[in-house]
Order: sequence, then C-alpha cells, then structure tokens
Amino acid sequence: MDNILNITNLSKTYQSAGRVLTVLDHINFSVATGSTNAIVGPSGSGKTTLLGLCAGLDRSTSGSVELNGINMSNLTEDQRAQVRNQHIGFIFQNFQLLPTLTALENVMVPLELRGEKNIKARALDLLDKVGLSERGHHYPLQLSGGEQQRVSLARAFSNAPKILFADEPTGNLDAETSDKVIKLIFDLNKEAGTTLVVVTHDLELAAKTQRIIRIKGGKLIADDKTINA
Repeated sequence: MDNILNITNLSKTYQSAGRVLTVLDHINFSVATGSTNAIVGPSGSGKTTLLGLCAGLDRSTSGSVELNGINMSNLTEDQRAQVRNQHIGFIFQNFQLLPTLTALENVMVPLELRGEKNIKARALDLLDKVGLSERGHHYPLQLSGGEQQRVSLARAFSNAPKILFADEPTGNLDAETSDKVIKLIFDLNKEAGTTLVVVTHDLELAAKTQRIIRIKGGKLIADDKTINA
C-alpha cells in the first residue's frame, strides 16, 4: 500500500523569553493510503501542532511533510491553501463554521472555492448523510454542538478529500453525541475511501483506528497497531 503522508525529521521550535521552546523534536512516520490513524498524547505534547503541520496549516522549523507526493515544506501559504482545498478535509474541535453563513452555505464554501458546478445539490446530499437535510437554512448559533460538528463533517467531505485530519472532533461534545459523530466519521470515511488521521484524548476513539501514534514532550514514543488493524 502506498503512503499518502510522509513525515521526515519534523521539528517545530519557537522563541520564548529569549529561549528556544521545542514543541516537536525530529518526528518520523508515514501514513498508508486509506488507513485510519490516531495521534494521542498528554496535553502539551505537540500533537495538535503536528496535525497542523501535516495539513499544511503551519510551517515546520526543519524537516519535511510530503502529502500525496507534494512536498509541503517548499510551498508558499497560497500554494498550501490550494493543496488543502484539493486534497484535504479538516474537522476542528470548535467546529470553525462561518457564523454569517447557513449550514448549507458552510458546506458549499469548499465547493465554491474549487469552482465546481451543482454545488447546492452536493451540499444538500452531504447534509442528508449527516442527518441534517432539514437544518440547512439554520445558522451555526441556531444549532447544537453536535449539529455544528455534523455540519463541519459534511463540509470536510464536500471536496472529496484524499485525507481527513480531525483535531479532537468530540472534545466539545457529550458522550452520546460523541458516539454519533464518531460513527459518522468512520462511516463517511469508509464510504469515501479517505485516509483518516485524528488527534484525540479519547482512547475509545483511538482504539477504533488501525494504528495509534503516541507522542510525549514533542517526541514520538510509540507506534502501535490496534486490534482493528
């Protein structure tokens, strides 16, 4: 199986009060196309920073990120944004929906940026898949947390991404709603054949993936297959 993501000697440092703060320290791993993966670790371990670098939301201090054969480290911000729009879906803990747009319009945004046709029909189909076809005209503030996350999930799949990054997708949800969102993530991921990389504190969620990557203090400390592998 080919790799869709290759991380090589990836490091991220910041200057803080005249000192160098190392957030990630020479991380190395690859992600197989079509696989499901979890990144876990204690708060402050660098896992969200790692996810952001993998998705091209930030630049590394050193090392490289190769996504779908593209070296992200050599790209400008505009070029990375284009790669994200063409290849990547992203789910955030705090949903990141545009408050002035309806649920339907939020799902349509990536399709509009790609210049695709019949975008309303595709967005409505995705809202139907997440059980919100009748809520498309509602604004984010009119939706519950679980509904907002389902809208963000529909939006993440709207551009048929090759890889989906999820940053604590159940972090702001209650247990019952979390279970529903997790099922949707895996169902949609399987249907679309998308690679999944999720950062989570939820070990039950992590155990549903084929692989768990553990980091601590900015270092990769373990790389385990789960019972579902």
